Amino acid sequence: MTTKMMGEPVARVEDDRLVTGHGRYSDDLAPEALEMAVLRSPHAHARIVSIDVDAVLDVAGVHAVYTYEDLEGPLAEPLPLLIPHPNLTHGRTQYALAKDEVNYVGEAIAIVVADNRYLAEDAVGLIEVQYEFLAPVVGIDAARAADHLVHEDVPGNVAATMEQSFGDPEADIGGAPHRLTFDLEIERSASMPMEGRGTVARWDEDLKRMSVWSSTQTSTGVRAAVATKLSLDLSQVDVITPDVGGGFGAKIVHPWPEEVLVPMAAKVLGRPVKFTEDRREHFISSAHERGQQQHIDVGFDDDGRILGLSVQFWHDNGAYTPYGLIVPIITSTQLIGPYKLPSYRVVFQSLYTNTVIVTPYRGAGRPQGVFAMERTMDAIAAYLGKDRTEVREANFIQPDEFPYAHGELSFQDGRPLIYDSGNYPEMMRKAKALVDWDEFEKIRDEARAEGRKVGIGIACYVEGTGVGPYEGGHVQIETSGKVKVSTGLTTQGQGHETAFAQIVADELGVRFEDIQVVTGDTRRSPYSVGTFASRAAVMSGSAVALAARAAKAKALRLAADALEVDVDDLEIVDGIVRVKGAPASQIALGTLAVLSNPLRYAFDEASRAATQFAVGDPTKPPVAEDDEPGLEGKDYYSPMRSTFASGIHVVIVETDPETAEISILKYAVVHDCGTLINPRIVEGQVHGGVAQGVGGALYERMAYDETGQLQNASFMDFLMPYVTEVPESIEIDHLETPSPLNPLGLKGAGEAGVIPTAAAFAAAIEDAEGFTITSMPISPSELYALRLEKATDTATERTNT
Repeated sequence: MTTKMMGEPVARVEDDRLVTGHGRYSDDLAPEALEMAVLRSPHAHARIVSIDVDAVLDVAGVHAVYTYEDLEGPLAEPLPLLIPHPNLTHGRTQYALAKDEVNYVGEAIAIVVADNRYLAEDAVGLIEVQYEFLAPVVGIDAARAADHLVHEDVPGNVAATMEQSFGDPEADIGGAPHRLTFDLEIERSASMPMEGRGTVARWDEDLKRMSVWSSTQTSTGVRAAVATKLSLDLSQVDVITPDVGGGFGAKIVHPWPEEVLVPMAAKVLGRPVKFTEDRREHFISSAHERGQQQHIDVGFDDDGRILGLSVQFWHDNGAYTPYGLIVPIITSTQLIGPYKLPSYRVVFQSLYTNTVIVTPYRGAGRPQGVFAMERTMDAIAAYLGKDRTEVREANFIQPDEFPYAHGELSFQDGRPLIYDSGNYPEMMRKAKALVDWDEFEKIRDEARAEGRKVGIGIACYVEGTGVGPYEGGHVQIETSGKVKVSTGLTTQGQGHETAFAQIVADELGVRFEDIQVVTGDTRRSPYSVGTFASRAAVMSGSAVALAARAAKAKALRLAADALEVDVDDLEIVDGIVRVKGAPASQIALGTLAVLSNPLRYAFDEASRAATQFAVGDPTKPPVAEDDEPGLEGKDYYSPMRSTFASGIHVVIVETDPETAEISILKYAVVHDCGTLINPRIVEGQVHGGVAQGVGGALYERMAYDETGQLQNASFMDFLMPYVTEVPESIEIDHLETPSPLNPLGLKGAGEAGVIPTAAAFAAAIEDAEGFTITSMPISPSELYALRLEKATDTATERTNT
């Protein structure tokens, strides 16, 4: 019998190619291509008085130079606001090349296309731009003060104000036995994929066809953008996503300016053109995220049960809003986590600053929401003198309460916030067991007796995954018996080739090694959405499963006709359709692929084998009215609402009493992503997410000065965790509560590792030090300063007493 593949820790089939240097990334393609370099603004806020490109025009090897004045038609219009929202009353997007004004350091002003990147960059340095300097707005405080404006037509720098609520939080908080108010802050950070943005384009003048290769997270989105901006029909544009060296959200914007400028240049010049982003460009021109200030007001009873919660926060959206309000809306709606609140009110403002645009970055607003909620739980526990897990358990949604709706809260598309499944009490039991939570107080006291500072932190989260609107799957059985699977979303290292093959192997009854998976190619899958928001397994996995079921149904129907048996008497084992209980009566799937096509020339063994079978009704057309040639299945999956994964992270840290350095002693994760396709892949996602979360909690931040200059735009200055800073081992336990919303019971897993990390570290450091942590990330120098501040306050209190 075929071994069941779902749930097995199958080794990833793509890894051997990628780790041995045989991957093909955008910069590996079209070695004969001309190369493009970009002139980027050195100022955060300025009017462009003039641009002089004369010095570039006669440089040998330079083929073209473009500024905004050279753009025509749709290319001269602002780039799209991808996801509008009624509350986004002052949405603004940039031009492919700056028109009149620049609003952040790194904004594209001009491009040069030359024989190679060296020449192009040298030529860019010859362009002279005169500026009229404007006062920059840097940081949330400056944006809120609104002494200066990022966009002169946007009052108060406010792109959007939004409020959602249910119940009567004002009355419930005011009437609660206990009330706390406090402020929190998470600083701006950014994803750092190994590969920056990259685009290659080739125009075929004879076929009037544009081919684009882009390191994007949404090939179909780039295709639509290129077609629109270059005034081409969608059918004239192919976008292929080659191997991508990481995305994490930075490559979800579609289009980046280069993704339309490169095809434009290729079309005008009649030559392939390439752009590859360097590391500094990534720092100063690619998407950032995270930056928020939060104000919490909560009322609760003697048991720690929340009676009312009110949250106000301010979100830094950078200079433009191409992705609308996605990040702050996710913060506002998923802040609640696994808890049931009688009443809740959230108000946020999304603010413009003269800094790089903010778009979704792994976690996409959820780390900020979890920080607010979990710091609230810790504050309640500290106030009441209760165990932190006890307070959380008092507020958990119970397993028999699913599906669980949170009042009138809704997402970006207006769909209600409804959790589909979960078991949070059991998750807590597992998490406490992993770290021996109940014994930690004794361990902490023993450490303090030795002069050491150790602490434990815990954070729970719920993550909306598998967001729509749809994804498609195509499963084709070849006459060789091999199975070709395609889906439109892209891959950046998540293991899609392995996971989708596991699904098809089980659904179709074929060998895992006989399946080939292709993603991110609009020639194969013209309709798709993209890879982000932990949606690939749920969306494309479900679509691929449905497509495989359609292909299987046709195969069994053909086999029943050929073997003259009932469909219900058949099974498929290792790519062979056979009669149950009589395996000698069988037919291979490859042979059925031949039979599915009335044109049966004996090109191969399967064609010759097919000649012994007579199928079809000779009194009817060879292809029935409700059928088509070929043995394949195609389907789309479009859910009513998101699935909700969940988890709990626990971290034990030690803080050095002298240097304030923070060391991780233990890290544990309990995670529920519904039905597991491949535990090894899920654990890899968790490990990678935790590593990224460690960076976000302790190291990574975008350090702007008051003029809008990024002070740490290189790996010399932007700190990331090395293997020495990441936990050597992460203990993981799985809980599977299958989702009822899709055919496989799947939930997403890609962002789980990073979402609660900052909250867990803040709690652990607070436990070790004995004073409150309200801002992340936190460095040793900042922790040391907090110690001095706490010591000063304590001394002052003693003096006053």
